[in-house]
Amino acid sequence: MRIDHVVTSGTFELDGGSWDVDNNVWLIGDDHDVIVIDPAHQAPPIIDAIAGRRLTTVVCTHGHNDHIGVAGDLVGQQPGVHVLLHPDDRMLWDDVYPDTAPSGELADGQEITVGDVTLTVLHTPGHSPGAVCLHAPSLGTVFSGDTLFNGGPGATGRSYSDFDTIIASIRDRLLTLPPETVVRTGHGDSTTIGDEAPHLDRWISEHDA
Repeated sequence: MRIDHVVTSGTFELDGGSWDVDNNVWLIGDDHDVIVIDPAHQAPPIIDAIAGRRLTTVVCTHGHNDHIGVAGDLVGQQPGVHVLLHPDDRMLWDDVYPDTAPSGELADGQEITVGDVTLTVLHTPGHSPGAVCLHAPSLGTVFSGDTLFNGGPGATGRSYSDFDTIIASIRDRLLTLPPETVVRTGHGDSTTIGDEAPHLDRWISEHDA
């Protein structure tokens, strides 16, 4: 089993605004099967990283356009690919794909298996209502989407987001993981739970200042 990492660039669009962003796309699999987390911006480099393996599942940690933008392109590459999204983010999905529904839903505690690795879905609302993280204990990692970054929580200044909710999600669902757990984020550098945990009170005080 291995984790592959692709960075793609494009725009995040919400509330009438547009921002240039670089996104982390994560692939987990072995030499035969693979899943993709957050297919962003450009399909070709993601397809190159799939490298001829069977793509079984595309998991979207949330429904913002920069995390789902080429899900349709990946589905078109192979038959039987499942695209999974938490139903609380369906309104965001519909902004990008008004005529096509995800093929399945994510739920808290759901398990997704590829090869001999199981990822557990953690519902972590705040950045968006349906935001999730994916915990892979056997790999010592959690894929945090835009819930937790290297240096703080995800943004909560736009529609459907809430600071108190994301703080509760981080405190109760992520900071309870082993401190050595590697946090593979939706944007920017990775970090660890142990590196981020001591700063929770500071994030709150800075937000309230």
